[in-house]
Amino acid sequence: MRAVLWCNGRPPGQSIIDTVISDGVPVFGVDGGADIASEAGIEVGEVLGDLDSVRDSTWDGRTSEMPDQSASDLAKSLVLLIARGFDEIDVIGVDGGDPAHILGSWAAMNDAPSGAKIRIHHEGGVTTRAHPEDGEYSMEVGVGEAFSVFSLEPGNVWISGSKWEVSGDFLGLSTRGIHNEGIGGRVTISGEGVLAIIAMRDYSSS
Repeated sequence: MRAVLWCNGRPPGQSIIDTVISDGVPVFGVDGGADIASEAGIEVGEVLGDLDSVRDSTWDGRTSEMPDQSASDLAKSLVLLIARGFDEIDVIGVDGGDPAHILGSWAAMNDAPSGAKIRIHHEGGVTTRAHPEDGEYSMEVGVGEAFSVFSLEPGNVWISGSKWEVSGDFLGLSTRGIHNEGIGGRVTISGEGVLAIIAMRDYSSS
């Protein structure tokens, strides 16, 4: 069961909207992201977050307030949707604004419980979360197609089927995972901690 979270950052380009938004898939606004989505002509079913930046009167009866200030609205929204049974969550509208928000979106993926494939769609690519409790992540990557793997939690990491393989090396958050390449075929990735996999396109349907 898939859902879309529309955040309160720079509005995503039309290509992202066309890729992510589809009939029958509910769209949730993350606080003020609901207003941005509505202005783009997208139907938003519910607004999630602390509701400090959304136009309250517009969304009467369609809000779930989560006032906890110890976590971001995106982090709280991911937890809520996973608890509701969504196992595939696409996040858009995270680019632009405070640079801390980009790292914060990765932190939200790291904080979220297992049980869902989480993808953050940027103008320049897609970040997919791989949680150790969800098993090995795999994707078909063409010859020379670039991807990067970052370890959000320290632990051993395995990457096979790529130009540069990793065989259980201990990795923390570092630059070692930047710019690996496909050799034409299936790449498998796993780690003892949460991983962020960045690619120029969404490989999840491969």
